[in-house]
Amino acid sequence: MIKDKIQIIKRNKIEDSRGWFLKVITGTESNLPKSTGEVYLTLANPGEMKGGHYHLLANEWFTLITGNCLLKLQDVKTKEYKEIVLNSNDPVTIYVPYGIAHAFFNTSKEADFILLAYSDQLFNPVDTINFSF
Repeated sequence: MIKDKIQIIKRNKIEDSRGWFLKVITGTESNLPKSTGEVYLTLANPGEMKGGHYHLLANEWFTLITGNCLLKLQDVKTKEYKEIVLNSNDPVTIYVPYGIAHAFFNTSKEADFILLAYSDQLFNPVDTINFSF
């Protein structure tokens, strides 16, 4: 029967003053291939920042779903710096390898942004190093 084949998986939406964060795939679900990482969404309220860290192991891909933001990037070894303006009306996916600090700043005064992300690693707090821009 179909009810025996379908899985409904409860998710934990984490909210704070900046917005929210929701993992869509944690990488621990049944029936996933071994190489699956995590898929998540995060929302930033107007004027707020999400991210502000780099990873020692994780590579990530980001796509802005709604809104506008400024993505700040810095190579933690070479100190090379780059900014990318993102607008959901002109969608792109940004690949950010490990060792590159990243932060997404909501540049709107009135609209939230929603960002979709994929990490090739399961979350490990030791792999997430805070970084200030």
